[in-house]
Amino acid sequence: MVRLHGGPGTPGAGPDDLDRELAGHGFDVYTYDQLGAGRSQRLADPTGYTVARQVADLEAIRRRLGAPKLILVGSSWGATLAASYMAAHPGHVAKAVFTSPGALWAPEWKKAGEGDIWDRLTPQQRARMDRLEASPRLIAWSVLMDIDPRAAHALVPDKETDPLFDELLSTVGSGATCHPDRTLHEASSRSGFYANQLTSDDALDVADPRPALRGVRVPALVLRGECDYKRPEIAREYRDTIPGATLLQIPDAGHVIEAEQPSLYRTSITAFLTDHPLPRVRPAPQTSGG
Repeated sequence: MVRLHGGPGTPGAGPDDLDRELAGHGFDVYTYDQLGAGRSQRLADPTGYTVARQVADLEAIRRRLGAPKLILVGSSWGATLAASYMAAHPGHVAKAVFTSPGALWAPEWKKAGEGDIWDRLTPQQRARMDRLEASPRLIAWSVLMDIDPRAAHALVPDKETDPLFDELLSTVGSGATCHPDRTLHEASSRSGFYANQLTSDDALDVADPRPALRGVRVPALVLRGECDYKRPEIAREYRDTIPGATLLQIPDAGHVIEAEQPSLYRTSITAFLTDHPLPRVRPAPQTSGG
């Protein structure tokens, strides 16, 4: 089983309670920091951060492990990566779990938006964000990023952007929950800003994976918190695209289900992967809705 963290570029802190529980059930559990995040390499040329590179890295991991098939458990962007890998390598996936998934195909949501965490921030969080973004140096950098990411990277390197990105994430993190006014304590290793920005930009230009996914016969579970800031249609599309996929809506949880409903999160994934009945929760609506 391979865990795929979110972001892009926002890794967890390594083994967690889910990893330990599944290891206790006999699973070989692996986590890794994706390229440009955590303890992994930063690229000298930031334009090398692409969805295709992340898919290729995951396939290289499978080969390195010598595993005919992987069980993929992806959160947020990690769910998008898992789906992209499934579309490219359908014969190498045994099961998949998509937690609080990001868009299955980002171009579909370019105009409407996937749902914005910034809309959930408290006034205090917004004020702190404004202070972080007010630096003339960062304003100049943001203009340069639109013109030439390589030049922007040379002006403001990883050692400067990554700590700022960590501070930004700590500022807005609670906005991903049902209670934005409460502090969210999430352990994580160093985030990767350029991996986040350039991989997200590249995702707007990739081919649509949905035609391939409609032919993939892989058991799949989709988990969505009932107050996730991501549009509910996104999670439903995973269910409706992947044959036989099951969607569970987790009550009293937002985008960070494992932080707000840790027991139900572990129980749901463990039951699915061990072929036991899923916990009984309120069923998600059956209509795609767009």
